[in-house]
Amino acid sequence: MNKLTATLIISAIVFMSGCSTRGTRSYSNFGETTTYSSDKNSHNQSVNRKDYKHPTMNPYVIRGIKYYPTVVNVGDEFRGNASWYGPDFHGKLTSNGERYNMYDMTAAHKTLPMNTIVKVTNRRNGLSTVVRINDRGPFIATRIIDLSNKAAHKINMVGRGTAPVSIEILGFYAKGKRNIPTREELRKSPQRKSLDKFALQIASFTKINGAITTQQKHNNVNGYKTIIKDMETEQGRMFKVWLRGFKSEQEARDYKELGHFKNSFIVRED
Repeated sequence: MNKLTATLIISAIVFMSGCSTRGTRSYSNFGETTTYSSDKNSHNQSVNRKDYKHPTMNPYVIRGIKYYPTVVNVGDEFRGNASWYGPDFHGKLTSNGERYNMYDMTAAHKTLPMNTIVKVTNRRNGLSTVVRINDRGPFIATRIIDLSNKAAHKINMVGRGTAPVSIEILGFYAKGKRNIPTREELRKSPQRKSLDKFALQIASFTKINGAITTQQKHNNVNGYKTIIKDMETEQGRMFKVWLRGFKSEQEARDYKELGHFKNSFIVRED
């Protein structure tokens, strides 16, 4: 074997090795009737379930990205790409503790509150279906919703695997309800789904007078309200001034990063 031949063989081995190990996600096309677009890392098994004090509201981290469940209103609309769950997920736990059933009208979304009822329209063909959010995902930037197998069939997107869709918020259903509500039930449901209350602690004092002065100075700043929390701590009695009125942790975080209050930090109200 001459030197040139040996070099070519070694290069081929290195190239093949690189191809076999590059990346951790794969998407398979098994034919028109079995194509699906979600890989095993794009759903809730990547979510640390112990971080869910309330699976609807708590922020969570997937692949180094932090997601913040958001506030939405009936009538809100969003656009993006939909995918659908592969058959491997049937019977596995979803983020809210239910078992995924490929024959149920459910879906996964990164930030919509659990039990949000949404209308999903395939913008390729105009077909629509209604699903209930009971899981987190898909954790791929270009996709906004992952539909159950049955829901994907309803809008004729199974063969392609993905589809451009529009999503409309129809309402929010009661905790524990798993079926799709009727129009009458949706009309009676809340028209807005808000999250746990987040506030920004902007100051802390051992004397009440300093807290009162700070509260009055900053009340109604940018539409936010100030309150004083009288707390017993290891350092003794403290009067803490909180700025409240944020609709989500992300809103509180964005406001904090403006730098109006040095050493401020986010707190969750009881």
